[in-house]
Amino acid sequence: MRKGIVMEGGAMRGMFTCGVLDVLMEEDISFDGAVGVSAGATFGCNLKSHQIGRAYRYNKKYCSDKRYHSIRSLVLSGDIYNVPFCYDELPHKLDKWDEKAFEENPMEFYCVATDVEKGAPVYHKCTDGRTGDLKWIQASASMPLVSRIVNIDGGKYLDGGTSDSIPLKFMEDNGYDKILVIETQPIDYIKGQQKLMPLVKAMYRKYPAMIECMDKRHLMYNEEKRYIREKEKAGEVVVIRPKEPLNINPIEKDPKEIERVYELGRAAGKEKLLQIKAYFEET
Repeated sequence: MRKGIVMEGGAMRGMFTCGVLDVLMEEDISFDGAVGVSAGATFGCNLKSHQIGRAYRYNKKYCSDKRYHSIRSLVLSGDIYNVPFCYDELPHKLDKWDEKAFEENPMEFYCVATDVEKGAPVYHKCTDGRTGDLKWIQASASMPLVSRIVNIDGGKYLDGGTSDSIPLKFMEDNGYDKILVIETQPIDYIKGQQKLMPLVKAMYRKYPAMIECMDKRHLMYNEEKRYIREKEKAGEVVVIRPKEPLNINPIEKDPKEIERVYELGRAAGKEKLLQIKAYFEET
């Protein structure tokens, strides 16, 4: 049996995921592998370093700090989330990411990015938590239209949620047969088509595959949600998701809102604990 966990993105909806993960870590529920998309990667990496409360702590502390995210950062740098602050100052100085613990934990950790030139997902296995891995995690969370394309080893990448929002099938294809899925939208959520396609076509005119990917993203997303519901109904996966829309700003600046969504995640995690434990104990 190989136990896996899948973590959807969604910018600050990821605070819900943080609440769930902290409950799981407090209960010593471990996994053989994990995959995170966008915020599911930036916050979910703390599962491998086993840093309970870290993502919640720094988001609550710095959410109103202009160094973290701001329209000013978007205008001046092309990134609404300030890259030097988020991927250097924060993890290396202000609230240190435990790279040693990350590297020593045998759990496999993947983050998903989208290859801009191919319009297809790329699954990077993070191993040591250092600069190379951080660059891939940054790429995974670089939201189109409000982030610069991330260049890695000659490739060009953006947010993984564009091409594979909830990669359950990826985990299944890699031999994980007991899987917990954390979603950040309610069960009945249906994604609509991208409303800013004229801007998408203008910004990514050199990358027709990326334009097509973004144009069809809602179809991919809704099919993944349908597939997960089907697997859940059959008892083949366990899913934790909010009961109602989280309604939190992607660049939320109110610490109380950060706390609200985090606590919703904790409550949802606790509610599912017995089911999760029984599921992973099945042979």
